[in-house]
Amino acid sequence: MLWKSLSDVAGRGAAIVQCVCFMDVFSNHVLQIQQCIGPSMLPTFNIRGDILVTERLSVKLGKIRVGDVVMARSPSDPRMVVCKRILGLEGDTITVASDKGGSTKVKIPKGHVWLQGDNFHKSRDSREYGPVPSALLQGRVFYRIWPPQGWGFVGRIPSQSV
Repeated sequence: MLWKSLSDVAGRGAAIVQCVCFMDVFSNHVLQIQQCIGPSMLPTFNIRGDILVTERLSVKLGKIRVGDVVMARSPSDPRMVVCKRILGLEGDTITVASDKGGSTKVKIPKGHVWLQGDNFHKSRDSREYGPVPSALLQGRVFYRIWPPQGWGFVGRIPSQSV
C-alpha cells in the first residue's frame, strides 16, 4: 500500500515538473506576458502600465517590421526591459529629429534596429544610445490585456518620419 502511494506521489511530481518545464519553454520561445510602464510610449500605452502579450517567433524568425512595438533588453541597463517602436531595420537610412529642432541621417548597421518611444520628448531610446543590436529584442507586442478599456490587438504603425 505504501509503495502505491509513493508511486502516485512520484507520478504527480513528474507531471508537475513537466508542466513547469512546458510553461518555461512556452514563455521563453512562444508567448510571454510583460508590462510596459512609463511615459515613453504615450499615447499608445498608459503611463501607469499596460499588461501586454508578446510573441517571440517574429523576432526569432526575423519577421519584425518597421512600425512594430517590441520589448527589448535595454542597451544602457541590461537589467531593464524597454518597450519601444521599431523605426528602422538594418540597412535602412532614417532621418532622426532632435529635441533642438535639427535632424540627422542615420544608416542602421547590419544586425541592428532603431528603437524609439512614441512620446518623443519623454523617451530614452536610440536617439540616446544609437542603433540597438537585434539580439536584444525579446518579442513583438501584439495584444494588450490591461487595462480592460484598452483590450485588443496592438497594430503596426506604417513607416513614418522619425
